[in-house]
Amino acid sequence: MIAGKVETTDILVSGGGIAGLITAAAFGAQGFSTLCVDPAPPVTEEGAEGADLRTTAFLTPSVALLGRIGLWDRLLPHATPLQIMRIVDAGGARPVARLTRDFDATEIGDQPFGWNLPNWLLRREISARLAGMQNVRFQPGTGTAAVAARDEGALVTLTDGRRIRARLLVGADGRDSPVRQALGIGVRTFRYGQKALAFAVTHDVPHGNVSTEIHRSGGPFTLVPLPDRDGQPCSAVVWMENGRETARLAALPPAAFEAELNARSAGVLGRLTLATRLTQWPIISQIADRFTGPRTALIAEAAHVVPPIGAQGLNMSLADLTALIDLSGDDPGSAASLAAYDRARRPEAFARLLGIDALNRASQASLRPLRDLRAAALGGLYGIAPVRRLMMRAGLGMR
Repeated sequence: MIAGKVETTDILVSGGGIAGLITAAAFGAQGFSTLCVDPAPPVTEEGAEGADLRTTAFLTPSVALLGRIGLWDRLLPHATPLQIMRIVDAGGARPVARLTRDFDATEIGDQPFGWNLPNWLLRREISARLAGMQNVRFQPGTGTAAVAARDEGALVTLTDGRRIRARLLVGADGRDSPVRQALGIGVRTFRYGQKALAFAVTHDVPHGNVSTEIHRSGGPFTLVPLPDRDGQPCSAVVWMENGRETARLAALPPAAFEAELNARSAGVLGRLTLATRLTQWPIISQIADRFTGPRTALIAEAAHVVPPIGAQGLNMSLADLTALIDLSGDDPGSAASLAAYDRARRPEAFARLLGIDALNRASQASLRPLRDLRAAALGGLYGIAPVRRLMMRAGLGMR
């Protein structure tokens, strides 16, 4: 390599998680030369060490973006539709369902709310798509070491020593984003003392394409539909609890863990049987003080982090990406387009973060009177049809 040589690209995506991979595919589909880097290679098999056993529910606006950039046809054969979002309150004296409310997609349209896919599979399929795009390079094993962002371009030094000049640098590199830190952009963080356990289960009762969120205390317990596994109905589980309780649960022998699992599920899908290993994730909310710098945009968890409630996290990320593409025009990274992106996305993301923060704190309630109040509020709001439909549209990010 020639000393001091600078390579050029239209788009440099820092971060090869799901949001970063989709970003590379999106800008590549728009005809821009695109380089995506990440320090770690994607884990693309469920049983491999480090596999992400969470799932992602792509809501309707996100599916529209994936179709537009040529990804959806590849993902659809692996996806499970989400027709009903069910909320169960099990906050009474015993852990059984005492209030159940269904939010049915048919009330607001003719499509499901969204489609659910395993995260490890998403990494496999999107990486394969990038490999077939001539104007996109995905180079895992390489990270972002330094950034000098100027109006004429973002100069990025990679961990392998190469220097890249990009018309637009996209920071999609997580909640501790090196790009955000290099630009000196601060964050506001909300902490809950929670962690989430993510894993898959099989169960006796078919899920019927219903995603079920069960509230008792400590945080929601969510069952999200997956395709059948070995001939049995299967769902992904995200179980949020305070950190100490999560550690206790994760340390239990399998039989004892399954006993706790079935108690917490309130029996809504019959007996649950653990189908994968457990993974743990810290729960916070976080938002960057701004979403842009010179020739730089932050998206996904580099910009905002929310608890896994209502399938909002990655769908907020893809709303970022949709806005960024729509505003980029022929000059991605221009000062005008980035100013418009920040105005469009940060207020919306912050408002959504505050709403999810309130829901999460309500779901943590341990005192019976507070749990009773939560159930009453759910029952009351659900009973007003215009409010119910408004809540569903808001959850999808629809106007």
